[in-house]
Amino acid sequence: MTEIRNVEAELTRFRLRLAVIALVMLLAFGLLAWRLYHLQVLRHDDLLQQAETNRTAVVPIVPNRGEILDRNGVVLATNYKAYTLEITPSRTGRPLPETIDAVGEVVEITPRDRRRFERLRQDTKSFESLPIRTRLSDEEVARFAAQRYRFPGVEIKARLFRTYPLDETAAHVIGYIGRINQREKERIEDSDDAPNYRGTDYIGKLGVENSYEKTLHGTTGVEQMETSAGGRAVRRLASHPATPGDSVRLTIDANLQKLIEDMYGERRGALVAIDPRNGEVLALVSKPTFDPNLFVEGIDHESWAELNDSVDKPLLNRALRGTYPPGSTYKPFMGLAALETGKRTPGMTIMDGGSWTFAGHTFRSGHALGSVDLQRSIVKSSNVYYYMLANDMGVNAIHDFMKPLGFGQITGIDIPGETRGVLPSTEWKRNTYRRPEQQKWYAGETISLGIGQGYNNFTMLQLAGAVATLAGGGVHHQPHVVKSRQDPLSLRFEDVPQPPGQKLGYRPENVALIRRAMVGVTLEGTSRGVFQGASYLSGGKTGTAQAVTIGQKAKYNASKLTELQRDHSLYIAFAPADAPTIAVAAIVENAGFGAAHAAPLVRRVMDFWLAGLYPSEQDLAAIQQGQAYAPLGAPRPLSEVPLLRAPTLSP
Repeated sequence: MTEIRNVEAELTRFRLRLAVIALVMLLAFGLLAWRLYHLQVLRHDDLLQQAETNRTAVVPIVPNRGEILDRNGVVLATNYKAYTLEITPSRTGRPLPETIDAVGEVVEITPRDRRRFERLRQDTKSFESLPIRTRLSDEEVARFAAQRYRFPGVEIKARLFRTYPLDETAAHVIGYIGRINQREKERIEDSDDAPNYRGTDYIGKLGVENSYEKTLHGTTGVEQMETSAGGRAVRRLASHPATPGDSVRLTIDANLQKLIEDMYGERRGALVAIDPRNGEVLALVSKPTFDPNLFVEGIDHESWAELNDSVDKPLLNRALRGTYPPGSTYKPFMGLAALETGKRTPGMTIMDGGSWTFAGHTFRSGHALGSVDLQRSIVKSSNVYYYMLANDMGVNAIHDFMKPLGFGQITGIDIPGETRGVLPSTEWKRNTYRRPEQQKWYAGETISLGIGQGYNNFTMLQLAGAVATLAGGGVHHQPHVVKSRQDPLSLRFEDVPQPPGQKLGYRPENVALIRRAMVGVTLEGTSRGVFQGASYLSGGKTGTAQAVTIGQKAKYNASKLTELQRDHSLYIAFAPADAPTIAVAAIVENAGFGAAHAAPLVRRVMDFWLAGLYPSEQDLAAIQQGQAYAPLGAPRPLSEVPLLRAPTLSP
């Protein structure tokens, strides 16, 4: 009996287990059926799209970058196609140095190439393709292609390279492009332009290349490629071509720019020439300069150290960022301020005895001129006249008059990096200094402002803009270096819109008086020897500005000072006198008297622009040494000089 009950209990447990197993299997098949239904029906469209994506790849097509041309079509920046050898560090499968050594047995890799590659690797992520060699020859391409299988993660790519055909000429204006660094990449990824920069490795870093980056870059295209399981492209499914970037035409004249840079020679300085009728910058020179081609593929350590550590600071754009006291070139603007504010009338005279004493302190002048009215104060450059005028006006009145002329202000020029300089006022001093005794403005500090010294510090761009406003009858135009942009498809140029000129409200008779006085400077004043024999009539003003402060009782002696302590040489000018088409401001650092160094530069600029004349070889050599006043030898007509021309440089 007991055995029968045990058998029945075992059968009952067996049936229960069988039922549980059957239920589990039923649930399992039910779940499998539900999963199949979910995948095949509910998610059919989504999975079909993913499957399609797995077998296709979207490849960006980087557009051709637009060219940069001068006002006459001379090419300043263009592109060419060449082969580059690139390594993706994460895909090499062995230590990177071993890979580079092995590749070096097939294609020459110099120590400079290695250093540049290492610097790029430190700035980017390991899965990015980085160039180890650029501009491979056809023979090198063929040699590597035959052994490509030995080097996973290493490949040859055809790329467009940026080049600057004129090397150093106008480098501070043009700027350069460079590889996108990590910070720039993050900024682009966070911007609305991120889709358009897929596949882009280089962007503008300086100058027009930077400020017109979006214009020059173009629109990125895409290719949809069918790929194999290993990721290799099998065939093209669809293509949307890239649109090249617009080319931009500058207001700069490359031949004038190059002439000025040649005339500076080894000297330091800056010169800005502007058309007073519209604000077009005809030349913007900073010397010494640099070769932007060095930066395109990453500058090597030796070249960077040479540029960055040089006492001459070739990377500094002196025209936009160098600030200097204007010296006596400030006097015409002070004279206009005197007339406009009613502090002086044209016939009012003062007695210039060679010095002026204020509150027990004597301000020197250097030479006594006797009775001086406003016009004579500019022609003969009377310091005493402007000491007294500055004292009568006061610092804040001077500030308020000079500000609309652009002194101490951001001009808004369409290349980045300009600095504001200093146009002093009582408010400026309170905001600049910390200690209460330093924040107080003392009456004696105003005196030297009248002759362009003291706290005054301006850029050559600001000074040239002020001269252009004066030459333009009191109408201020915003300076700009880009004239037009060219559509890459239609090849038509379209002018870049500029803000209208702003009338500053000066009385015409006051502007005319100052301009006549500046003409007098070239006829009977300090620059008469320089402009002797010119075929046009110009107005100008020399200036000599202190690089370091010299005590009022001390006598300036250049021979006892180091070169960097000597006075700067300045000159401002406009021409033709009756209807100006060019206004110029120039400085030669630590060169001394304005008529001896800066004025001769400006004379040749105006000869080029107005008379179509180029300096003789003898004259050019002399002016580079600061040993020329009026032109030496017979100036050459432009038709006889091998000038830069558009057809010879167009790709």
